[in-house]
Amino acid sequence: MKRLSEKTLWEGSSWRFRVETLALSDGNKMERGKIVHPGAVVLVPMLHIEKTPHIAMIRQFRHVLNETIFELPAGTRGWDEDWHVCAQRELQEETGYRAASFTKLGDIWPSPGVSDELMKLYLATGLQPDPLPADVDEEIEVVPMPLVDCIEMVQNGRIRDAKTIVGVWKTAVYLQHPL
Repeated sequence: MKRLSEKTLWEGSSWRFRVETLALSDGNKMERGKIVHPGAVVLVPMLHIEKTPHIAMIRQFRHVLNETIFELPAGTRGWDEDWHVCAQRELQEETGYRAASFTKLGDIWPSPGVSDELMKLYLATGLQPDPLPADVDEEIEVVPMPLVDCIEMVQNGRIRDAKTIVGVWKTAVYLQHPL
């Protein structure tokens, strides 16, 4: 398969919608739409409450789902924004904490059939209160939860958000077998 052309149909502040014309190996052509995205960070903010690892999860309403869900803090980076700068900013905006350190847990493509979005997952530790103003369109509640409860919620289907499932599992594995 070979890309013959590409056209932007819509451009917003955080992503673009493009249509590509592709040549197939048999000589036929087809068009496919794709979302071009600057990438996002997913944060696992680790707190230790009474010597037990907790994750500062967030509860927020997701209009696309018409549902309030538990998820890890995350956010879109600016097109040229440094990944670590984005991670610190999103952590402060969504949880009110600043991290002393970030440990990379890995990268994921959440929807490779429709988007080139890359999500970088980070374990955030050494948290100290240092809030930034939240985005005007977000109503977020920070809910510290024991890691074992997060794992159980993933297992029983109470957490269905893919980035959160991956982040919780990668954190559990990392804590047992640090990279």
